[in-house]
Amino acid sequence: MREFVGGMGLLLGGFGYWRRRPGLMALGLIPAAIVGILLLAGLISLAVWLPGITVAVTPFAEGWPGLWATVIRVTIGTAMVGAALVLVAVSFTALTLILGEPFYERIWRSVERDLGDAQPDADYGFWRSVLDGIGLFLRGVGIALLAALIGLIPAVGGVLATIVGVTLTGWLLADELSSRALSARGLDHAARRRLMRAHRARVLGFGVATQLCFLVPLGAVATMPAAVAGSTALARSLLAPASAPTD
Repeated sequence: MREFVGGMGLLLGGFGYWRRRPGLMALGLIPAAIVGILLLAGLISLAVWLPGITVAVTPFAEGWPGLWATVIRVTIGTAMVGAALVLVAVSFTALTLILGEPFYERIWRSVERDLGDAQPDADYGFWRSVLDGIGLFLRGVGIALLAALIGLIPAVGGVLATIVGVTLTGWLLADELSSRALSARGLDHAARRRLMRAHRARVLGFGVATQLCFLVPLGAVATMPAAVAGSTALARSLLAPASAPTD
């Protein structure tokens, strides 16, 4: 539990960079705001069309008693909303990191300088960002489908889908956000996975906290620069010699 809370604290430390580097952090708002507006428009459209969509996908319920038809359609609508929120979270992160790569590279390199030691020289690169963003989106689609299926469970589906969606999406966000600092130190995909699994609670604490902030209206835009800064500290903490895997 201490490790989980510590991971959440790393995101809080990322927010501290709004005080230390306000101009640099403000630059990170630009791509986040652009992507956020586009995805918000998509969510509003879904909300407007959701009643019609649920009716269209449940033609078998037309002859059911009114109560049961309403229950099945509300359940399916809830599952769709849960899946959409998962997709929005991963899509927002992937698209924002691609669009704002120059800005976010400056943020994480600034954090590296502030935390001391030699800075890694390896270049992450735009196309690497694109490939990782596509991978993040595809994995997010899988989580969205899983959350949608869990959401169909009567009574408890909505709660379970939310827990599963937030947890798995949080892990994906922590993975993607920390990949820059870890890759710059020469760690490949497999090595990053091993390192993160060895400190699962800390990684989940950071990722879940980030995902919960993303769910707050306009929270994703304000959180994104802080998440980049915090994920750099997360990556360094995972590599620290004194860092021992605990729960």
